[in-house]
Amino acid sequence: MKLPDFEGLAMFAKVAEERSFARAAKALGVSVPTVSRGVARLEERFGARLFNRTSRQLALTEFGLKLADRASRIYCDAEDIENAARELSSRPRGLIRLATPMTFGVHWIAPILPEFFKLYPDISVDLHMSDAVVDLVADGFDAALRIAVLPDSSLVARRLAPVSPFILASPDYLARHGTPRHPRELPAHHCLGYAYRPRQDVWRLTSKTGEEYVVTPGGPLRVTNSEALVPMALAGLGICELPEFMASEYMADGRLKALLPEWSLPKGALYFVTPSARTRPVKVEVLADFVAAKLSNPPWRWPR
Repeated sequence: MKLPDFEGLAMFAKVAEERSFARAAKALGVSVPTVSRGVARLEERFGARLFNRTSRQLALTEFGLKLADRASRIYCDAEDIENAARELSSRPRGLIRLATPMTFGVHWIAPILPEFFKLYPDISVDLHMSDAVVDLVADGFDAALRIAVLPDSSLVARRLAPVSPFILASPDYLARHGTPRHPRELPAHHCLGYAYRPRQDVWRLTSKTGEEYVVTPGGPLRVTNSEALVPMALAGLGICELPEFMASEYMADGRLKALLPEWSLPKGALYFVTPSARTRPVKVEVLADFVAAKLSNPPWRWPR
């Protein structure tokens, strides 16, 4: 079964309304021959004439008269659908399923959402917070904020801000256990672990001269959320690694001290990632722009 000739029906409806091929063509923004061919195509398909044509007059046949109202309704419905679609695409609305790391979502995304909702009252957000990396496509997410050294190459990533990691300990811990000067000294310390590293729970340190050293944390605590390491570190019970957006607060007030200044861990960044840029709806675009405006020059940068 062939698809209905919607274009031909639209042209027929417009000619029936205007009682003129020329005026119909002008209203539709096409040529007169195009309209004539569309109507002729319908007549051939139906096996009956739609108009009686004379040099001075154009009138609907009895057959055409029976179809004109229905064709006009189809044309008007199509116009309504297009107008609604244009409004939806230009006025952001609808639900966004957004995934973020737990601590980052609580401390840096949740506080800016009230302003976002004031700007875009027709958008709602389902905020999924977990340190486990979600599969955007399989789990049905529209977007995610990720802190990584390199984002998943199968996703479209917008880099928002650098995020450096730091190895930290409290002044009390260092007073009791000494300050490590080289990564080889770390295995003798209480190094606290984090379960959700991309490959394995290790610290890969590189010196300014290019020397590399890998440390496997072996302390009394391993967690699935970095924030759970903070009480142990503040209590002087271990050395931890924290991302910059968490660490800068404690370094600024002196409660934690950054160790091994001549060494660095792989530097990451904050990314806004989506499954595809080509089909990204307006609601996701405005969220990406809003988050970029708020977090491209974030207050957690260290040194401040």
